[in-house]
Amino acid sequence: MDTTRTSVNWARVCTVGELGPGEATTLDVQPPIAVFNVDGSFYAIDDTCTHETFSLAEGYLEGTQVECPLHFARFDLETGDALCAPATVGVRTYPVKTEDDEVLVDVSSRG
Repeated sequence: MDTTRTSVNWARVCTVGELGPGEATTLDVQPPIAVFNVDGSFYAIDDTCTHETFSLAEGYLEGTQVECPLHFARFDLETGDALCAPATVGVRTYPVKTEDDEVLVDVSSRG
């Protein structure tokens, strides 16, 4: 966690029960953020594929990787790294926490 940050802005995504293992949803901000449940661990990344504009929340989840269904670019949910062509640029990741049965994403790092 970045301890130099001065403000945190946690946005509610859903309840823990509303996002089952292997599922994804989006946080309705601009640009949108995709939130994934990987076996009870939650991850948040920019929702838009960096190769072409397409929702990663609609992609195929395998472990901590998501594959864009449009041209099959893969991204690491932990680091945001682009893992294969055609994407060469990664996506931003966001801190996620669960509190009082709610999934929250820190959107304060959005530029």
